[in-house]
Amino acid sequence: MSRFEKKRPQPLGDLIKYYIKVNRLSTKINSQIVFSAWDEVSGAGAWTVRKFYREGKLYITLSSSVIRSQLYFQKEVLLEKINARIFSNELFTEDDMNVGAVKELILK
Repeated sequence: MSRFEKKRPQPLGDLIKYYIKVNRLSTKINSQIVFSAWDEVSGAGAWTVRKFYREGKLYITLSSSVIRSQLYFQKEVLLEKINARIFSNELFTEDDMNVGAVKELILK
């Protein structure tokens, strides 16, 4: 997308995406979308102590070993649901080199 013309009305959604791209905010926004998807899909937000995302790997530190064990056996389903959730979000930038689809879930 190049520059928007001042005289031509633009949809607000397009303007927001343009603003995110121009100001290089997509990596931070994508990370927050991934973390939010984890909380919603896993149901373990209350037990999540720390979240970290790098190079397709989502690292989750949990305060409960029981919850961690239960989630461990659901990793593949969780990955599918997380990716479905993030790609359905309109603000998620798919072509961001730093934060894209979650390829691996690491529970600690």
